Amino acid sequence: MEQINIYSGKKAISRIVAAESLRDLPSCLEPYRSIYAVIDGNVARKCPATGQLTEILKNRNAKIKLIETSEEGKTLETVMDICAWLLENGADRDAMILAVGGGITTDMVGFASCIYKRGVRFAYVPTTLLSQVDAAIGGKTGVNFDKYKNILGIIRQPAFTYMCPQLLDSLPQRDFLSGVAEMLKTFIIEDNGNYQKAADLFFDISSEYHVEVMMYGKDEKQAWAEILKKHRRTLSGLISAAARVKAGVVSRDQFEDGERRKLNLGHTFGHAIEYLSHKRHNDIDHGHAVALGMVYAADLAEKLELAEPGFAASLERDLDATLLLIYNPYSIHDMAEAMRKDKKAENGKVHFVLPRAIGDVVMHDLTVDEVVELLA
Repeated sequence: MEQINIYSGKKAISRIVAAESLRDLPSCLEPYRSIYAVIDGNVARKCPATGQLTEILKNRNAKIKLIETSEEGKTLETVMDICAWLLENGADRDAMILAVGGGITTDMVGFASCIYKRGVRFAYVPTTLLSQVDAAIGGKTGVNFDKYKNILGIIRQPAFTYMCPQLLDSLPQRDFLSGVAEMLKTFIIEDNGNYQKAADLFFDISSEYHVEVMMYGKDEKQAWAEILKKHRRTLSGLISAAARVKAGVVSRDQFEDGERRKLNLGHTFGHAIEYLSHKRHNDIDHGHAVALGMVYAADLAEKLELAEPGFAASLERDLDATLLLIYNPYSIHDMAEAMRKDKKAENGKVHFVLPRAIGDVVMHDLTVDEVVELLA
């Protein structure tokens, strides 16, 4: 078991517990008198490790609520429903609220915990790769509003985040790939030799999957689960490495006044793609949108002569090899309206995060019109 701390100055304010199994979760919960667990219903139904987790919670007499999660359901109404359940079940200021699920679950439960009785303690057990490397780390909570992602929210750190690769074995390929995008994003920001390791691992995983399914006719879900289990140890090391990067950035800039903005690499373009996808009923998820967004950001860096020619094409090849890239049906003109309403926009300009090379990104303020002119 490894512990990674998030600091405010010299004080540790949150911890990330990287464990091989759920065995150490009871010790993390031991200090808390009353526990209220909010669990993604899809995880409860499909993740084999949920049985062990439920037994741990029952041994602590925890109250459990199942919720159905989706981007469409990531709203204030769902948060109010969680708060009503806490109130009805007698949760007081000493309660510990435990969120079990992906980034949508942790965002909503964290937000509910921040506003319920003006703030109660909360912790996360993330069950997706995306939430283990990104969404459940750093204290951002929130919900979507008027089709815009995470436009309402609060930054407040969980007591702990318990990361366990055992919870990923049943993760569908599509959801896994969303996490791949965020992990590669993290290593583009701060490499430490991990970007190529991750790119190679995900290429191997996707290649093995195609061989098992296309050549040997294995059941897709079974083949995917077996391949993930085979690579669990290597994946676990990369998850911890990504968590250390993000924890370091958050410790130096908890409230996104400067360096933390680098973590938005690919997201300004990506959120615009997601917004248009939901509005027009297309099917582009977060990971694929961020992957496309990183290629746009690399292309923009080239146009501004911040990156060497060919860098965007090289990045695109790496992402394509992991099955991340799909055709983007939207032009830069389509995306402009959504980018203008991006929550990172200030004084008419957006803080674009641009990669100059692997492990080297810079922030560059541009108007959306300037970006359209460069990329159109």
